[in-house]
Amino acid sequence: MRGLLMEARSRTDDWRYAHVGELMFSYFMVTCHFEPREHIRLWHDGDRLVGYATLGDDPKLDWQVLPEYEWSGIESEALAWGEAYAAELRAGDPDTWGPLVSGARADDARRIAFLEEHGFRYRGEFAEVNHVCSLTGPIAEPEVPAGYQLRAVSDPDEIPDRAAAHRDVWLPWTDGMLSDHDYARMTKLPGYDPDLDVVAVAPDGRIAAFVNGWLDPANRIGDLGEVGARPVYRRLGLTRAVLLECMRRMRGRGMDRACVSTGESNSAARPLYESIGFRVENRYLDFVKRG
Repeated sequence: MRGLLMEARSRTDDWRYAHVGELMFSYFMVTCHFEPREHIRLWHDGDRLVGYATLGDDPKLDWQVLPEYEWSGIESEALAWGEAYAAELRAGDPDTWGPLVSGARADDARRIAFLEEHGFRYRGEFAEVNHVCSLTGPIAEPEVPAGYQLRAVSDPDEIPDRAAAHRDVWLPWTDGMLSDHDYARMTKLPGYDPDLDVVAVAPDGRIAAFVNGWLDPANRIGDLGEVGARPVYRRLGLTRAVLLECMRRMRGRGMDRACVSTGESNSAARPLYESIGFRVENRYLDFVKRG
């Protein structure tokens, strides 16, 4: 699945295809909460993987297909599978499983039309803004207050605090629903690089802020994944510092661009990203099928 995304991006250089970092975190969330063999479907042409679909929390359906196989039937099969499985889950637990949601980049007219033809409508309540920044120019030196330390997660014994920091930032959203064991499992995923799991550590040794970076070496673009600072440590410049440090480390691994995404309405994150060189590249729109 990682190879499919990197190959597709290298041949199209557009944003129809998710970054491998997005894939790995969504795959990770499936493994945390579900049985992957039930919530992921694969399409092959011989031994070659040519498409996949995932059904995650909400339930949210996504699919990715190699360019030469697009709109040859895989998308319709993925949607039929997702609708049928979501209906089955909803019948068994209607309080947990709501209407089926999916999405498309704002400039992917074909995918938007496909969703609308099948009864999906833009929810109008959420759009994710996709930002990109060049790593070939100067990157500001990260700064932290006196007594704080900027480094990577250095020891397995830190995983409980790293997971707790993640929960402190992301709960009650689904992205925050992970245990210490879950986070330990993420560190075993293909593509996880402990040197890109960057943290700011407070004087008392507690992880105060974090970002997890993922690399697409085929396209030389890094993804700044889940990022944040614990509430008690905000307004100290720590989120900015971990972002800059991760960007510097990505450049050291041969990346020439970095990407990061956040909600359209996130009035705190967007100015921060823009202040360190990111610009808006695209948007990801959420669609829902009700009834």
